[in-house]
Amino acid sequence: MTFFDVIRNALLAGLGIQQTVKDFVDELVKKGELSESEGAKLLKEWAEKTGKSSELLSKTVSDLVAKAMEKMNLPAKKDLEEVEREIRALSRRVDKLEERP
Repeated sequence: MTFFDVIRNALLAGLGIQQTVKDFVDELVKKGELSESEGAKLLKEWAEKTGKSSELLSKTVSDLVAKAMEKMNLPAKKDLEEVEREIRALSRRVDKLEERP
């Protein structure tokens, strides 16, 4: 199982948990243990906290991937784009030199 498979499975599990929490709160509302407004407030608070956790997880994963790429000495996308621009510029210069008599 790759690192990305682990992250994917964790995110999918998070979606399953979200549905489970919603079902649980809906059940409490049906039983009258929570009012609809209390249930909605509880779900909103839970979603906000999970959103913050998701953002933190996303940043952490991005940082880990960036560090791993740096250790593997892989070029970043912006580096490859810069090399591509330089190659295009050099190709244009060569084309112009070849046109001269």
